[in-house]
Amino acid sequence: MSDNQQPVVLGKLGSSHGIKGWLKITAYTDSVEGIFDYVPWLIKDQGVWREVKVTQWRFQGKAVVAELEGVTTREQAQMLTNCEIAILPEQMKELDDNDFYHRDLIGCEVTNVNGYNLGIVDQIVETGSNDVLLVKANAKDAFGKVERMIPFVTEQFIKQVDLQGKQIVVDWDPDF
Repeated sequence: MSDNQQPVVLGKLGSSHGIKGWLKITAYTDSVEGIFDYVPWLIKDQGVWREVKVTQWRFQGKAVVAELEGVTTREQAQMLTNCEIAILPEQMKELDDNDFYHRDLIGCEVTNVNGYNLGIVDQIVETGSNDVLLVKANAKDAFGKVERMIPFVTEQFIKQVDLQGKQIVVDWDPDF
């Protein structure tokens, strides 16, 4: 299965809540309740993805808790603690132009406008004001860089993103 077919992890199941099988939810979505916009969920239970249905959810103080179909006891819920919550890639929402999912940017080759290969996007760092590409430099980088941090600011630094070709062109000095 290729990376684009792998389930997309949106969160994980936390500890059990109460005696009726409810679970605390840790969501990686922009808003905590955003994870409930996606149905059905897949959970990775003992290394195997399986589909589950959320029957209801609510805020419980600062936490979010959910009831999963077929999970009716505290003991059943405890067996699912720390399982990842995911969806299929085709369930992901369409994005506007110049908006990208982090998973699509990771692995892209980054070159500057002069054609210098800066490396490969290894991860995305969220700073609050804008995301930052953490680019692992090539082993034989002429400037001796191991990694570069490039702000993901379109037009100013990010000149072109080609997801099909896994290429990003930036206006960035390779010595920086």
